[in-house]
Amino acid sequence: MLKSIVALVRCDTYDSQQVCEAVETGVDLLGGISRFVKPGEKIVIKPNVLFGVNPQRCVSTHPSVFRAAGILLKKAGATLCCGDSPGFGRCEGNMKRGGLKAVADELGIELADFDKGKAVSHKEALLNKRFVLANGVLESDGLVSLPKLKTHGLTRLTGAVKNQFGCVPGILKSQFHVKMADPYEFATMLVDLTTLVKPRLYIMDGIMAMEGNGPRSGKPRKLGVLLFSSDPVALDAVACKIIDLDPAFVPTSEPGERAGLGTCRYDNIEIVGEAIESFIARDFDVVRKPPVVIRHRSMRAFLKNQICPRPTIDEAICTSCGICVEVCPVKPKAVDWHDGDESRPPAFKYDRCIRCYCCQELCPEGAVTIRETLLGKLLFR
Repeated sequence: MLKSIVALVRCDTYDSQQVCEAVETGVDLLGGISRFVKPGEKIVIKPNVLFGVNPQRCVSTHPSVFRAAGILLKKAGATLCCGDSPGFGRCEGNMKRGGLKAVADELGIELADFDKGKAVSHKEALLNKRFVLANGVLESDGLVSLPKLKTHGLTRLTGAVKNQFGCVPGILKSQFHVKMADPYEFATMLVDLTTLVKPRLYIMDGIMAMEGNGPRSGKPRKLGVLLFSSDPVALDAVACKIIDLDPAFVPTSEPGERAGLGTCRYDNIEIVGEAIESFIARDFDVVRKPPVVIRHRSMRAFLKNQICPRPTIDEAICTSCGICVEVCPVKPKAVDWHDGDESRPPAFKYDRCIRCYCCQELCPEGAVTIRETLLGKLLFR
């Protein structure tokens, strides 16, 4: 069988010219931009915009990578638009705060509609046969995905496959956390979404990655690499190798292979460009364990509360902004001002918590972290 190709290009800075040269080199290693887009096609560029903040915090795809992709696609004759549905708030405001809208305006790239969408069926899906996709995705001829290399509490890595979750508009994303509390079911849904959207090209920003308490409150970590592929499963597997994480611990890997989306097996991946050994960071701060799965539904709530890692709030850091309460998808809320006092930090009722970690993902202060339970440590160490 033909191997999936992943290109690695060294880039130690976000200097615009250097990033442009690196992106062009990486795409050329895959066969050139004309392999992915044709003149006159409407292409939507989809960065990772979890939440719009200063690019130095490494929460979103860096504007320089976005600019380089836009310049290359414009040279190919594509008509461009861009957008993402962030974890909290609307597309335009988050793109603006993250420095991406200024680049879009500079290049004449319109903001696509990622705030509203339409229902579409996906008969070939492994699990989820129906999605609401953002209008901006539905109205384009193709998509180029720009993931950011970051850790993630639920899926271990937020990379090429997970980046398509932002093609689902607004609060509809939280419904999937409720319906699919099992991390492997959730990951299978992400695979289904990616096979439906079918991005043509993935360019992963690993110049400055995020380790630790990702995907929003972790620490920036320089890796100095841009990754390129048309196979998102292989791209995520190579990113895993760089951060010394077994791709089997990333729950999108197995269903990604099963769906024919790509391969996570290194024997079936050809790495071109720079040697991967020069980028490997064995001390990268990431959870090197598979997500905890509880298969017996009748015992799931009790066992999940006793075994699964739980989100906790550091009251010394918490500002009582209430974002964790707002994004908690369950009813009644698992994290809330249960005593009615909104001047103090919210509190958890773990018997309600489905361990989606939305609160940890979107806390602006990094006050929410994920900690193992005592029983979980004993059983899964």
